[in-house]
Amino acid sequence: MSRRAALIALWLVMCVGWLTVTPQAGPTHQASAAPSSTPALSDQEIEQFLLKGRVIKSSGAGKGITGSVRATMTDGTLTHDVHIQVIDESKREFRSQQGTEFNFRDSWMFNVAAYKIDRLLGLGLVPVSVERRWRSTLGAYTWWVDDVLMDESERLKKKVSPPDLERWNQQMQMLRLFDQLIANIDRNLGNLLIGKDWTIWAIDHTRAFRTQAALKTPGNIARCDRQVLAKLKQLDKVSLKAAVGSHLQTYEIDAVLKRRDVIVAMIEQRGESGLFDRTPR
Repeated sequence: MSRRAALIALWLVMCVGWLTVTPQAGPTHQASAAPSSTPALSDQEIEQFLLKGRVIKSSGAGKGITGSVRATMTDGTLTHDVHIQVIDESKREFRSQQGTEFNFRDSWMFNVAAYKIDRLLGLGLVPVSVERRWRSTLGAYTWWVDDVLMDESERLKKKVSPPDLERWNQQMQMLRLFDQLIANIDRNLGNLLIGKDWTIWAIDHTRAFRTQAALKTPGNIARCDRQVLAKLKQLDKVSLKAAVGSHLQTYEIDAVLKRRDVIVAMIEQRGESGLFDRTPR
């Protein structure tokens, strides 16, 4: 065999080798890049994980100004991240870009109260949050939301449109109603998270539950899911005290009920045009 023929034969063998290896490499790479998924858990199961899990590492959460912590926890079976907030500050007078607020309070307790009221109403907007001690200080342990596509600030910046505009608008209408109900004065685009299925998650409620009876932004009340309206009407002092009495003062609960009355009256005044049936997730 000539030198040229031998080189051609060697080149053909190498080509066959490449063709054989390449298809096998693809699936191996894809499998290693596949994201890990958390099994579907009930609220009660998540609560138990947050209450009983062991923190194995922690660091600054990276957002916000309350010195919150992002921690990884495990219960021996499940490992997942949580958001820990221990802030509990009260000031007679607080000045910010939004103006001056008297009897200001910034508290982890409001995260737990927001979660519990969200579930009383069947909204499903707020991640599970429980009371638990972080080192020597009581605080809120909140489930770190999985599979976040982006926050609302990023969505607007990138001009990304929701795939189901009707469902998106329904979620936003219920979120705005909820914020008026709990008097959340610190809602911003960075604490509205968008899951991969375009479910909205509202986080960080430490500056909610103000004591005024009037709605901060009544124009944000547009429409309401029928079932949520029925549950709003059912709220009373007894049920609220049972749910959030450990985290809200009586006067804060009274203020929630007064704002509830205003919201219900506004929705009912609109009649059928103020109601809808939510698109399921």
